[in-house]
Parts: sequence; C-alpha cells; structure tokens
Amino acid sequence: MSLPMDRQINTTNFLLLFLVLLLSSFNVFQAKITETSTEILPSFSEVLQANPFTPRASLIRYWSKRISNNLPKPLFLLSKASPLNAINFAILTKLANQNSLSAHLDSFCSLANLYCSFDSSSTVLDNKHDKDANFAVYSNKGFANYGSSRRGGVDSFKNYSDGLNNPGDSFKKYSGASTAHSEAFTNYANNANVADSNFTSYGSGATGGSGEFKNYDKLVNVPNLRFTNYDSDANNHKLSFSSYSDDTNSGSEAFTAYGKNANSGPSEFNSYGDNSNIIASGFTGYGELGNGANDSFRAYGQSGNNPHNNFKSYGMGGNSGIDSFSRYRNGANVGDDSFQSYARNSNSGKVRFASYGRSFNHGNDTFKEYGKGSTGRTNVEFKSYSMDRTFKDYTVKGVAFSEYNNFSTVSEGSLREGGSHVNRWVEPGKFFRESDLKQGNVMMMPDIRDRMPRRSFLPPGILSKLPFSTSRLSELKEIFHARENSTMESVLSNALAECEKAPSRGETKRCVGSAEDMVDFAVSVLGHDVTVRTTKNVSGSKQKVMIGKVKGINGGEVTKSVSCHQSLYPYLLYYCHSVPKVRVYEADILDVESKTKTNEGIAICHIDTSAWGSEHGAFVALGSIPGKIEVCHWIFENDMTWTIAD
Repeated sequence: MSLPMDRQINTTNFLLLFLVLLLSSFNVFQAKITETSTEILPSFSEVLQANPFTPRASLIRYWSKRISNNLPKPLFLLSKASPLNAINFAILTKLANQNSLSAHLDSFCSLANLYCSFDSSSTVLDNKHDKDANFAVYSNKGFANYGSSRRGGVDSFKNYSDGLNNPGDSFKKYSGASTAHSEAFTNYANNANVADSNFTSYGSGATGGSGEFKNYDKLVNVPNLRFTNYDSDANNHKLSFSSYSDDTNSGSEAFTAYGKNANSGPSEFNSYGDNSNIIASGFTGYGELGNGANDSFRAYGQSGNNPHNNFKSYGMGGNSGIDSFSRYRNGANVGDDSFQSYARNSNSGKVRFASYGRSFNHGNDTFKEYGKGSTGRTNVEFKSYSMDRTFKDYTVKGVAFSEYNNFSTVSEGSLREGGSHVNRWVEPGKFFRESDLKQGNVMMMPDIRDRMPRRSFLPPGILSKLPFSTSRLSELKEIFHARENSTMESVLSNALAECEKAPSRGETKRCVGSAEDMVDFAVSVLGHDVTVRTTKNVSGSKQKVMIGKVKGINGGEVTKSVSCHQSLYPYLLYYCHSVPKVRVYEADILDVESKTKTNEGIAICHIDTSAWGSEHGAFVALGSIPGKIEVCHWIFENDMTWTIAD
C-alpha cells in the first residue's frame, strides 16, 4: 500500500542523507598535506583506509585503473588533489549539479582550497598629506586624496609591495591639483603575484612635477592596473614608465582618458612590457584634446609573447602632439595592435614608428581612421615596419613608409656578435646545454620557486559542472563573482585564451583542472605505462650548485614527454602539452662547498628547436639560432613532466 503524498520520501535525498550518516561514522583521516618536501605525506594505503569516499581516495583508485605499472605512486600529485572530506564533497557535488555554487562561493573556495580573492581590498589612508613621505617596504594600502593640492615635495614608494602575494593598492585622486609635486615608484610590486593597482584621477589637474614608475610590476604574474583619468587636465606634469611590467605574465593595463586635455605633458614608456607574456594594454582617449603632448614608447612590448595593445582615440583632437614609437614590439611573437581613430582631427601632429613590429612571427595590426580629418601637416613615419598591417581610412598627407618589409629571421652572427638581442637579460641558469649536466660541474640554478597561489584540483564530478570556454565567460564570471574590468575577470579570460589557443606545429595540448584529466591526457599521448616526475624541492634556487650523479630517463635515449605547467585560475589548472624529441634527466643537486646532496632536479632537454622563435630567450642566453643546438631547462617547483616508465 502506497503512502500518502505528504509522507512520501524523496529517494535521492534519503540516499544522500544515508550516505552522509555512513561517512560520518568513519574515523576521517585529517592529514595535513602541503606542497613542501619537509612534511611527511600520508601513504596511499593510509588515505584509502581512512576514508574511501574522499576525492583523494578516488584519485588513487583511478591511478591504479589507468596506469599499468607498479612503480611508486607520486605523492606530490596526490597532494594536489581536492582536500574535501567525504561529507563536504557530497554537499558541493549536489550544489554543482544544481548550478548553485555561486550562492555559496566563500564556502566553496575555502573548503575546496581555491584562490578566489584576486580583487582584495586594501586599507584606506584618506588624508591630504602635506609632508614628504617615504614608503619603504610598504604594502597593501589605499591612498585616497593623498598629496592632493600639495605644493612641491616628493613622495617615494621604494620596494613598495615587494614580493607580496596579490597586493591591492589604490591611489585615488593622488596628487590631484598639486603644484610641482613629484612621485617616485621604485621597484613597485616587484616579484608580486597578481598585483592589482588602481590609479583613479591620479595627478588630475596637477601643475609641473613628475611621476616616475621605475621597475613597476617587474616579474609580476598577472598584473591588473587601471589608470583612469590619469593626469587629466594636468599642466606639464612629466610621467616616466621605466621597465614597466617587464617580464610579466598575462598582464592587463588600462589607460583610460590618460592625459586628456593635458597641456605639454611629456610621457615616456621605456621598456614597457619587455619580454612579457600576453600583455594586454588599452589606451582609450589617451592624450585626447591634449596640447603639445610629447609621448615616447621606447622598446614597448619588445620580445613579448603575443602582446595586445589598443590605442583608441589616441591623440584625437590633439594640438602639435609628438608621438614616438621606437623599437615598438620589436621581436615580439605574433601580437595584435589596434590604432582606432589615432590622431584623428589633430593639428600638426607628428608620429614616428621606428623599427615597429620587427616580429619574427607575424602579427596583425589595424590602423582604422588613422589621422583622419587632421589639419596642418600630420607627419606619420613608418621606418623598418614589417608586414601584416591593415590601414583603413588613414590620411594620405604626410605619411611616409620606409623599408616596409617582413623581418622573419635573425642571423646567428647578430646574436653572438654584440647585436641588440644578446643584450636582453635572461635569468642566469634558466637555459643550459646538455653538456652542462655532468657530474662535478658547477652551474647557476635559476629561481625555480612556484609563485602561484596555493590551490587544489577539483574533483571531476564538480569540475564537469563548471563552464570552461570564452563563449561561456559570462557564466564563469557569475560563478566566481567577477566584476567588469576586475582582476578576476582578467584571470578567467587570460587562462581561457591560453587554453583555447591553437597548438603549435606538432604539439598536442590540453588544459586540465583535475588530476584524473591529467592522467588521461598523459595516457592518451604516451600510453598506460607512464610515470611522472618533478624537481623535489627548491634548494639551490638562485645560486650556484654542483651537479652530482646524473641518470638519463629511458636510458638517456631521445623520447617524448608530456610537460604540465600551472596556469593562474581560481582552482588548480595545468597547461599540459606533448613535447616530442626530448631527453629527460634526473640529477642530484649538491651544495658547492659541502658537496652534500640538497635536491633532486629534473631536467628536460629539447633536441629539436627548429620550430622555436629566433629571439627565444634560450638563444639569447646560449648564443645560437633555432635548430642549431639543443636547449635544456629544469622542471620548476610544482611543474611536472610525464614519460614512458623505465
């Protein structure tokens, strides 16, 4: 006999409740698993015995099912699996199935060990400071109206937010309406991870004075900077950006209404975005209606990887403005620049592009309505300008194209004989030759430390319910509460763009957000008889080390591997790709003085470099050209390489 409707039990909820009660009876093993090598990790059997329903226990069973050998299982990979206990795993899985994780984001991020605080708030110092200030080794502050209406004086930000993880700084109306007030930002947010700085109405209405940004955001991972109404209505306020965002990864800078209505305000961008990876800069309304503006972009985006720059209404309506692009994006890889309504309706403007876009790999630049409606002699000069550029509705008067060519190769001699490329700085020890891996050799170890925030993989059951494509970016933004133009939005979009980028010649790639997906990809490329390795710890980083015993994987024969590198994302995300024709080595790392073993390094040597870019940092450091030499590097902390098992 059936029960009345109001007493019928929902079968799904009953089973879930029964599961929770069952799991509660287990003596849950709460082992603290960290990324460090000094802490003892639980064995696989301990994890299984503690609770077979956790994501870590599930990963162990999956490994045994997919991997055919009996080699020791990699504990460092297990440490990256989701730390969820069985109860929270069941609850979050149900929320994911109901598309309700967004309503419980804080709990989701905390329990699953995600990093969701890219847009951190900062302490606000809201005052009108009237004395010189020296901010040394200072961090995470908001300067609202700081130095506003000051007369003279110098504020120094030295080593500001240096080495911090995710510094969030706000300079709102800083130096507004000041007179002859100078600001110096030296080593600002150096080596930080996910710098988030906001300069709103910075220097607005200032007269005289100067703002200097030196080594700003150098070596930062994913900077997100906003200069809104920066130097607007200023009078002869000089701005200098030296080594700005140099060597950064996936940066995003927005200069909105920068220097708008300014009078004779010179701006200098020196080595802006040099050697950076996928830097995206937007100059909207930059120098618009400015009078006598003098802007210099020197070595801007030089040797960067796929920089995207947008100059919208740049210099529009300006009077006698002089813009200089010297060695702009020289040697960059691909890259897309858009000059929309650049210098439109300007009066006697002069623009010079010297060695613009001398890319070894084709880029795509668009000049739309460039110089349209300008009066007087708008002098636009393109010298040593390369191919793949589109000019739409540009002014004919005063435009000179000199040496319009495609620079696709760099000679070996120019790299070795004091050419400009050999002067680029590459971290010592980052690349080396195979012959350096011999016992007794002393060599420099680069900085192999992982600077990404600590995160964990998601279990496949939760991961599969989250969108992961640029076409569904709006859904992702809703889940992770990403505001428009926020750092979180940049993090999401940059990772998706990298993962959706077409593979290079002969490459197979996949972005993975679970350990199970990583295992599947490695198996699809190498087969079921595989193993994975990583450098044991970070000992020896940034110092000279001695090479001890060296062992060649697979007998030192040329083989193929799958390398996996972290990407910045709320959960642990790896960019994995097949690497053909390599040799992989295990090497003992010794202290130079005591000769004691301090580390076990994993090195990979790329035998075929013929498809690499001519100005790759490896050839700068080692002095050669693609296809002529092999290139070796260490596997950094928390990166890993998969090979066929010995």
